[in-house]
Amino acid sequence: MSTRYKGSLMSSTAATNTSIAAPGIWRSNEVMQAIQASAWPVYTLGPPTTVQYLVVAGGGGGAGSVGAGGRTAPGGAGGFRTATGFSVSTGTSYTVTVGTGGAGGVGYMDFPGKGNNSVFSTISATGGGYGSNDGNNAGTGGSGGGSSYTGRTPGAGNQGGYSPVEGYAGGTGTNNSGGGGGGAGAVGSDGVGSGNGNGGVGVSSSISGTATYYAGGGGAGIWTGTGPAGTGGLGGGGNGGYGGTGGGTSGAANTGGGGGSSATSSLAGGGNGGSGIVIISYPSSYNAAASTTGSPTVTIAGGNRIYTWTGNGSITF
Repeated sequence: MSTRYKGSLMSSTAATNTSIAAPGIWRSNEVMQAIQASAWPVYTLGPPTTVQYLVVAGGGGGAGSVGAGGRTAPGGAGGFRTATGFSVSTGTSYTVTVGTGGAGGVGYMDFPGKGNNSVFSTISATGGGYGSNDGNNAGTGGSGGGSSYTGRTPGAGNQGGYSPVEGYAGGTGTNNSGGGGGGAGAVGSDGVGSGNGNGGVGVSSSISGTATYYAGGGGAGIWTGTGPAGTGGLGGGGNGGYGGTGGGTSGAANTGGGGGSSATSSLAGGGNGGSGIVIISYPSSYNAAASTTGSPTVTIAGGNRIYTWTGNGSITF
């Protein structure tokens, strides 16, 4: 194949010395042809020096109920933290911890569980706060749990004191309706009249190569038997229960969603909080990690090398 350039002809075939020139001597255009036709060396950039991270903690559990007694409220989402430009060093092992979700409450006087923290190196996200019931105020956390009724306090969010914030507070309940669990992107909605509070929305991230919402708050179950029940916030929040068998649904796994609370007239428990997730990404032009533990999923998308953990592990660059 040949390509004509102004003043010369460039060929993909290496030139040989010409009989027009003195033996063993090439003209300048022939030298350029020879260089162009040769194989260029392949260079690697070595280990990365900075990475992008997403760290989402486990969501809080929703409150449960036993029969006609007690009001319930849902759990808050796990803390959500993400940033670029995190410095890493060659040969250093960085710990990964993925927080589990808090357990849903069984009876209306039981304490649901708080979500557990997730960690990458020095970056920690706080577990979601549990939902309130007749026996307790809502728990604080990455995002706070909702309050069950007037007189109970919703849980505050961003308990790590981070900027930007890792999550928001739960919603406030009334005597007839519970407030929604806080999400990473918004406060849980307050209970209004006979309508129960919806969970606060989570936050979208494309670090995995696909835009995905994480850390939505849980929805509140029905108190008086009228509706509607609260819906979980976008990002894995569990829905509130409805009817005589209406247990709260659990937050989605590996989203950090808060657990929904049960319907008061039911004998079912509140939903569990969703487990968290840790994702590390950097340009695929850099070397793969020297080693990992915890069996992360490794993908290449959008020019990035992506490591995703749904359980504890580590990474060394």
